[in-house]
Amino acid sequence: MNTRRITALLTVAASIIPLLLPVAADAQAQAAPKTASAKTSPVAPRKEQIQAIVQEAYNKFKGDTRGKNADYIPALAQVNPKLFGIAVVSSDNQVITVGDVKSTFSNAGAIATVSLVSAKSADEKWQKILNFYSKAAGEKLTIMDDVYKSEAATNTGNKALSYLLAKYERIYADPFESVDVYTKQCSVGVNALQLARMGATLANDGVNPATGERVIKSENIPEILSTMMMAGLYDGSGGWSWHVGLPAKSGVGGGIVAVAPGKGAIAVFSPPLDEAGNSVKAQEVIQYVARQLDLNIYSPASVGLK
Repeated sequence: MNTRRITALLTVAASIIPLLLPVAADAQAQAAPKTASAKTSPVAPRKEQIQAIVQEAYNKFKGDTRGKNADYIPALAQVNPKLFGIAVVSSDNQVITVGDVKSTFSNAGAIATVSLVSAKSADEKWQKILNFYSKAAGEKLTIMDDVYKSEAATNTGNKALSYLLAKYERIYADPFESVDVYTKQCSVGVNALQLARMGATLANDGVNPATGERVIKSENIPEILSTMMMAGLYDGSGGWSWHVGLPAKSGVGGGIVAVAPGKGAIAVFSPPLDEAGNSVKAQEVIQYVARQLDLNIYSPASVGLK
């Protein structure tokens, strides 16, 4: 991943967290009722249909051995490359899982985005991020200490990037502090089911379908999803939009979550990555499922017109 691409991605990502994290704090303060929910799309596929297609996808791509684990972080290089799990959570909280959906892997992060989070200390900033993630996942999440230590010991490149961002006035807190909190952010442990629930929260207009709690303001959802579509898969984002047509976000730990607004989300975990840093199997699975279920948001078929 080159410096130009990382800088561009971090600058785009910088627009997201200011929209998200204050909402998590507001939700805590206001104790929003757990009955709020968005209506499920009238053309959302049936659970039985989804189950059959997800199983087909699992069987079809299970033997795919292309790609390789991220090796610039030693802990990620050691993850079993054969792990493979698919989870779907609908906007009305129907859950479908296949494979290694309880295996924990690390999330993506963004240095400039982290620097925008308002807090009195680095620890308070970190707790805000972790609490927000936990609310979106519907479960308390924790840091993967081995991943954090491994990345912290090899993050000289990220420290250099933080000063490059400072040069262009695109970092908004102490650069090294931002890198450390970012490294923790990248080390949060999540499994495919939890990641799918996070995506379903976006699909459900910001309300977690499992807990009924509003996690994100409704008016922020379109901007978040459009940013995911533009930059969610690094240099593969344009091709993903063209071929799949779903807002998505990947991480070098091997997970990808894709959102079908009003319908639900699919998350796939498989560690081997392509040259752009995106899970090979996860891309194949989501593209297959999206085509079979007419989920591409640019297609009239996604709203029942065929």
